[in-house]
Amino acid sequence: MSDSVQDRVLKVVETARQKPAGSITPDSTFEELEIDSLDRLNLLFDLEGEFDIQIDDEQAKTVTSLREMIDGIQLLVDQKAEKAEKDATDAKAKASPTS
Repeated sequence: MSDSVQDRVLKVVETARQKPAGSITPDSTFEELEIDSLDRLNLLFDLEGEFDIQIDDEQAKTVTSLREMIDGIQLLVDQKAEKAEKDATDAKAKASPTS
């Protein structure tokens, strides 16, 4: 079973901030972690790569804590999974012969 979105986000942030595993919590704020605008941009790129998603830059600017980031990424991951499921269902329907 794969790691949860929360665990994966925390791992990415710990790596980016060069912090020991377990030292960052979901309730950590960007201010506490000393994440400035450039760090935030780099972090967004890392997270987009980790989850194979696109994060809206304007929405990302309003995020101030890891909890908000985790919740937003979870939403994007869920939307991506729903779209993939719908696309698979549509493809299957097109492939099956009609009577």
